Formats: sequence, structure tokens, C-alpha cells
Amino acid sequence: MQRAVSVVAHLGFRLQAFSPDLYRPLSFAQDVLRRTPLYDFHLVHGGKMVEFAGWSLPVQYRDSHTDSHLHTRQHCSLFDVSHMLQTKICGSDRVKLMESLVVGDIAELRPNQGTLSLFTNEAGGILDDLIVTNTSQGHLYVVSNAGCWEKDLALMQDKVRELQNQGRDVGLEVLDNALLALQGPTAAQVLQAGVADDLRKLPFMTSAVMEVFGVSGCRVTRCGYTGEDGVEISVPAAGAVHLATALLENPEVKLAGLAARDSLRLEAGLCLYGTDIDEHTTPVEGSLSWTLGKRRRAAMDFPGAKVIVPQLKGKVQRRRVGLMCEGAPMRAHSPILNMEGTMIGTVTSGCPSPSLKKNVAMGYVPCEYSRPGTKLMVELPSGPCF
Repeated sequence: MQRAVSVVAHLGFRLQAFSPDLYRPLSFAQDVLRRTPLYDFHLVHGGKMVEFAGWSLPVQYRDSHTDSHLHTRQHCSLFDVSHMLQTKICGSDRVKLMESLVVGDIAELRPNQGTLSLFTNEAGGILDDLIVTNTSQGHLYVVSNAGCWEKDLALMQDKVRELQNQGRDVGLEVLDNALLALQGPTAAQVLQAGVADDLRKLPFMTSAVMEVFGVSGCRVTRCGYTGEDGVEISVPAAGAVHLATALLENPEVKLAGLAARDSLRLEAGLCLYGTDIDEHTTPVEGSLSWTLGKRRRAAMDFPGAKVIVPQLKGKVQRRRVGLMCEGAPMRAHSPILNMEGTMIGTVTSGCPSPSLKKNVAMGYVPCEYSRPGTKLMVELPSGPCF
């Protein structure tokens, strides 16, 4: 059937209802999957484990997906995101290395400031999204997606070797820390009880190393993937269970899994790499132009700049937009139609929104249909009707 929808916004990134095609139930030996330091902890707490990007991760716990989603919006939830690739780029030429791969202005980052950026190819496509932090310890701390682990690591390692062969001072280290995300409006209040640092002095996209609930050497970054305030804590693997246990002692905190993470990020208009953006999507098409550093635009010295920079002033053929409707939910791969019934685009992600009590989605449409408020239709599997 055809469901009337409205374009709600040109979507940004930052700052997951459950999409069953993203995760697979575990129907084969678990030892073929990678496990985070919290694997046994998840089982003890009722985690329903699924395969995601080669890892065994909890899709939800004893609470329903909707309850976990709403708890995050109203209180705070703890997510295990240890499957993400964490790397450290060292040496005096670390910024040169990173700026040879990404679109952002890494040189302008203040100590302990981070930014979302994008690996791009020479055709202007997005190879992955990542967060780069310029630490006060003299290295770059980089977090990128588990689904692109091998690709991202090879990309960075190849560039390290290239620069080292030129006599440059640069090196790369893969960190084996766990990564915990505490997300929600009370996250800072909960975390403050376990740290000596004043979290009011840790604004969005800044980072600091501190002891957290007795675990030393934790890097706390004010960021997340839910649209809420929160932090991501890179913690030594040996201290991960202790830290998670300490956080759960506060009744404000509940565990949440991949299903809530997906609906939360989609409700907030945040991309999932490989679903909403990929190597055939440019930053401009993906509504991510804001990730392009001003100096980098002028210098046109990042991969794909000759394709991407002209798109900033010209007209791209398509653009990622947010969609909203009532009735049956929109799902990935559903055709987007104009009001005359002509197919003009495709939904990339969609789900019911527990907070809005409507259905939300994102997808790509021609620029002339991307204005907020534009009425469109989405083709649903049940047959043609309005």
C-alpha cells in the first residue's frame, strides 16, 4: 500500500524499533564470533545475544525494546559498544596522517577536543564515519565502526607505512579496551558519583582521562549515538565488569541492547554506516556537509575533494532526509513516491518511534523533494492504498 509521509528535516549526525535485517540470531557455534569483555556479564543479566558485525552482542535484556528505549529517554541506559574499533595514532606527524584520510580539520582541535569525521575515497564516497579526539597525552584517539574494522584498520596501517617510508614520525596502536556508553538525561548525574572530575567542565565532544568508580585509566568522552546527553567510557578490559556493575547499582541505570540503540539513533536522525551512508554516498548527499572543515574545503586536500567541494555550491541529484508518518511503519528498501505516484527514492532505515508515537524513517530523494514539510508517499508491501 502507499502511505503518505512528510519530509521532516535535512538530517545531521550526532553531534537503533528493531531492524531485524541488521542482526542475526545465533544459530551456529558462538566461538566463531568475537566476544566483548562483558559477554558473560550480559548472559548473567538476561541478555539475548545475536550476531552483529562478527560479534556476539545483546539485542535486548529482560525489559522490552520499547521499555529500554523510553528508559533511555527519561533516565539513562548502559550500552556495551566494545565492538567498536579503538585506535591510537602517535608521533609528530599524526595529524598529517589523519588529514590525509578524513574530511575534518584535525589540526584545529584543541587538547582533548574531538570531532565526528569521515573517511572518504577519491570518488567522494564515504568509507566510514569515525570520531577523532586530539588528546592532551600527545596522540589521536580514534573510534570507528565494527562493521568496517578490517577496512578501516588496513586504510590507516597502509597510510602509516607510506608515511614511515617517507621518514615521517607516525605510528598506530589498536587498543583492547572495552567501551561503555552511558546515555540519557541523568547520565552525567550518575557518573558524577564515581569520579572526582567536575563533569560540568566536560562539554560535548570533549574527553578526559580519569578514575571511574575505582577503575583507573578510563577515557571519558561526552558524546553518544542516541540523541541524549551521555558519555562513552573507554575502560581497560580487566575493569569493564567492575565498572558496569558499579553503574548498575544506581536505580537510574538499566542495561540496553542493539534494538534500543537502533530506534534511539533513528529517532534522533543519526546515520548507520552501510545502511544510510556508504562508499557510494558523498557527504553532501548524506546531509553531512558540516563535517567538512572550512580550511579543508578551501585547500581541497582530502580524498574526493574534487567531487565533494563542487557539490557544496552546486546541486546534487539526491539528499538524505527524515520522514514521518502514521499507520504502518516504513522499512528499509521501501520505495519513496511523489504525490503523482512516481518512484523518486528509497527508504534506508525506518521504525516506529516509541517517543513520538509515530513512524520515523530516513531515505534519499531528489533535492527538489527535500524541503521540510514536503508531502510524499512510501510504498508498503500490503498493496496499493492511501
